[in-house]
Amino acid sequence: MPKTDKNAEKTNVMRILDQKKVNYKSYCYADTAAVSGTEVAKILGQNPEQVFKTLVTVSGNGSHYVFVIPVAEELDLKKAAKAVGEKSIAMLKAKELLPLTGYIHGGCSPIGMKKFFRTVIDETAQLFDTIIFSAGKIGYQVEVSPEALQNVIPFTFADITVS
Repeated sequence: MPKTDKNAEKTNVMRILDQKKVNYKSYCYADTAAVSGTEVAKILGQNPEQVFKTLVTVSGNGSHYVFVIPVAEELDLKKAAKAVGEKSIAMLKAKELLPLTGYIHGGCSPIGMKKFFRTVIDETAQLFDTIIFSAGKIGYQVEVSPEALQNVIPFTFADITVS
């Protein structure tokens, strides 16, 4: 069963949230076989619409953008490009993720990347008091209110998923 133990291993994301004095809940599901975001939501007993995944993209001119969307949804690349004022964007290749962000595929968080990239969160996040996303390591998630997250990283909301 997932833990919400304050004595559990701290990830860099949790340390950043502590440093900024942001209230959060942490979850550890490292002892499960959950891989996909929807499996994680099920193990945590959470609404998959409230559990988000972090996606990194690149534009034609080499600019990088971060999009945070519900785990069961797909990023609409046209809507996402429009949200950041680009003509088009593409998903970052998995092998480029670690050198660029410091995170591996499946453990990417919008908090604590090697450098900050413009971040857009799907507008549906505003429907919830809190959202859950990766704590920067596979097997760990954090739950934070969108308002509190604004104190940690600047972001905008937009409609960025496939309808």
